[in-house]
Amino acid sequence: MTLESAKPKRYLSLDVLRGLTVTFMCMCNNPGTWEYVYEPLRHTDWVGCRPVDLIYPFFVFCMGCAMAFSLSRYEGHPGKAAWKVIRRSVAIFAVGFALNCYPFFPTQDGHLVFDCDRWCEWMQGRRIFGVLQRIACAYLLAGLLSIRLKTPGKICIAIAALAVVYTSILVIFGTEPGPFTLEGTISRKIDVALLGESHVYHGYSFDDGTVAAFDPEGPLGTLTTACTCLLGFLIGTLIRKTGKEGGDGYAMCSRIFVYGILCLGAGLLVSLVIPISKPLWSVSFVLYAGGWAMVALAFLIYCIDLKGITKPFLPFKVMGMNAMMAFVLSGVIAKSYQFGSWGISQYFSSNEFQSFLHACIFALVIMGLLTILYRCKIFIRL
Repeated sequence: MTLESAKPKRYLSLDVLRGLTVTFMCMCNNPGTWEYVYEPLRHTDWVGCRPVDLIYPFFVFCMGCAMAFSLSRYEGHPGKAAWKVIRRSVAIFAVGFALNCYPFFPTQDGHLVFDCDRWCEWMQGRRIFGVLQRIACAYLLAGLLSIRLKTPGKICIAIAALAVVYTSILVIFGTEPGPFTLEGTISRKIDVALLGESHVYHGYSFDDGTVAAFDPEGPLGTLTTACTCLLGFLIGTLIRKTGKEGGDGYAMCSRIFVYGILCLGAGLLVSLVIPISKPLWSVSFVLYAGGWAMVALAFLIYCIDLKGITKPFLPFKVMGMNAMMAFVLSGVIAKSYQFGSWGISQYFSSNEFQSFLHACIFALVIMGLLTILYRCKIFIRL
């Protein structure tokens, strides 16, 4: 069997989980106004986990599951597999940075300003990291580790090692009032030291109201984000192996569900010492979010792949098969609002319901555009 012909079976449940994740992301990232947002659709400020906080780790988990299938084509060819991982990571990082820079020139009153001096000054304030950039780095680390280590046992050890190293860095170098706080985390200082204060996120504030230069998608958190990706890789490997060997699908589904419950319990237990924090991507957050991802995937496998209930999930299959395109489209469209002659706030800013209505319409627009691509059999993959 040639390398090119060794195409693994595609599991609809994985596409649907990724599609559900990216659909929820389009809704939560694009309310009519940030002033009125239902509480479950708001990110926690620092500690805790709401439904919206699970979007990012679900996406990373799905990426890990897909990686188990894509890298299986390169069995016996570790060099080609590593090159694929490196090439894809660079491409994802580049797309993420380009999205940060869109529309690529400074704007004034809804118009682009083509001025060299203004452009240079504007570029000095561009954020370097972001969601896709963190995903690219995590994919690179997790991909290279999975190629090198191969067996689930060794990968579990790698997950534990990454978690210990990351937590040790936070604890050893953290300062008052605590290593897991915004004020005391070393992650914030690493962001500024490596990237420069003008190139990191400025959406967090200290207790006194001072804006903090802290990037929730900064370099250090890549270690534990890779853990989430590797959890997905382990589950993807289990699914692929069961399908390849003609194993019992119900037993596999039950195992994934049990693993999810165990991860949830472990995450809650660890949270007694290390708080569940998405901005830090703490170890407890890895376990807690990973547990929910496994439970959700087990449910979808049962409904879709085992019971054959597919029609209700078709819209999310469409989103899941072009998830990267959905993410980029949502970012470009949201940033392009500034060029319109009308403001959406005047139509969707009166209350939470109107704001949520805009979020639903936005997600449906993205879904409609991807449906056109789906019917034309156009799938954008990096």
